[in-house]
Amino acid sequence: MLAQIGLEPDEVFAPNIDESAAPQESPRVYAQRMALAKLAAYPHAAFVISADTVVAAGARILPKTEFLSEAETCLHLLSGRRHRVYTAVAVRAADGRVATKTVMSVVGFARLDITQMQDYLASGEWQGKAGGYAAQGKAAAFIDYLAGSYSGVVGLPLHETANLLRGLGYRP
Repeated sequence: MLAQIGLEPDEVFAPNIDESAAPQESPRVYAQRMALAKLAAYPHAAFVISADTVVAAGARILPKTEFLSEAETCLHLLSGRRHRVYTAVAVRAADGRVATKTVMSVVGFARLDITQMQDYLASGEWQGKAGGYAAQGKAAAFIDYLAGSYSGVVGLPLHETANLLRGLGYRP
């Protein structure tokens, strides 16, 4: 995604952190905490970007689906209703300064029939996706409403990320 705004990372690092939500933790706070935890897991002095995306149905944080049953539950829950997607991005400058921004978008799903659900589940695209879907993939056919940041729903709010980098003095 960074290539869309003319940036190419020197390294991509997948931190091994505990991604469990705390009891009663709101989706927004959870996304922010995860972005900062990912940032902290990469201790090198350099410009570092981390982000976390959370799909929320009401106050309920939907999982990054690992199992077919989770994805099916998410699709049933999202079908025919609007939900929120929170993406928190955190940027650390080489001198240790940190800036963060959380973007909230509202996404509406059309009512899905059983064939649409079965076809999507069979695609496997849901694996590892927050809320069990990828807006940039086949699930785009389900989205009948989006208010906010499309790139935030996909996983990295590009406008906000570019602003955070600029604010910390990053010059490509």
